[in-house]
Amino acid sequence: MHPALGIDHGDARIGIAATDECGILAHPVETIDCAAQDPIARIGELAEIRRSRTLVLGMPFRMDGSEGSAAAKVRAFATRLHLRLPNIPLVFVDETLTTTTAAAKLQQAGRKTRSHKPIIDQAAAVEILNHWMGEDPQ
Repeated sequence: MHPALGIDHGDARIGIAATDECGILAHPVETIDCAAQDPIARIGELAEIRRSRTLVLGMPFRMDGSEGSAAAKVRAFATRLHLRLPNIPLVFVDETLTTTTAAAKLQQAGRKTRSHKPIIDQAAAVEILNHWMGEDPQ
């Protein structure tokens, strides 16, 4: 395994998680406010700081496995991200129910999910990375 950055894409916010240096454990990093800063530039900075060797981007498949308009937005974002970071492989992971799972885990931990949307975005990115590490990869 190797260091990876997990990305939970959203129109308003993007949750970021990272693995440790060995690529074994995932942890939340930050939530990027898309209105306040360029998410592509910030992800580039984080990938460099964390020496990420893979970008893991959640893909919002429909329950039947097909792709809709949300998936098209993620693919367009992925294209821009790849242009900024062409030397870092980008993989897609099915993000179905990651936000729901993340919210449930936060509620179990005593967090009110409504007032912690940025934390949910990070927790969803952790779930995306955990899914990738469980299936993975290289």
